[in-house]
Amino acid sequence: MTINEIVSFLAHLPDTLMPSVYAAADLLVLPSFVEGFGLTVLEAMACGTPVVCSHTASLPEVAGDAAEYFDPSSVEDLARAIERVLESRDLQTDLRRKGLERARQFSWDESARRHCDVYRSVLQI
Repeated sequence: MTINEIVSFLAHLPDTLMPSVYAAADLLVLPSFVEGFGLTVLEAMACGTPVVCSHTASLPEVAGDAAEYFDPSSVEDLARAIERVLESRDLQTDLRRKGLERARQFSWDESARRHCDVYRSVLQI
């Protein structure tokens, strides 16, 4: 069996389709070494999709305890993390629940409020 027989590789999709794609996925795998924020992780979590991501950059800060982590420099560690999630309904359920809770902690309104607070403190207004 090849990876192309069990994994769907999608071209660029319109933003309007992304929630449906995330929700239909068994899991999101993000084997990243560098991430500016990790919006992909939050998008998947907000759709109830279990997340498997590397323990580097901003990802642990964004995902908290709502993801299964792996070392992105280890193919074996990546494979084990994917297998743990795919083989355990309990872990999938737990990651879905925690992911939905985690995603609710982030919003554009809250982000704007926090940015304004920083600007006010720097400008002392």
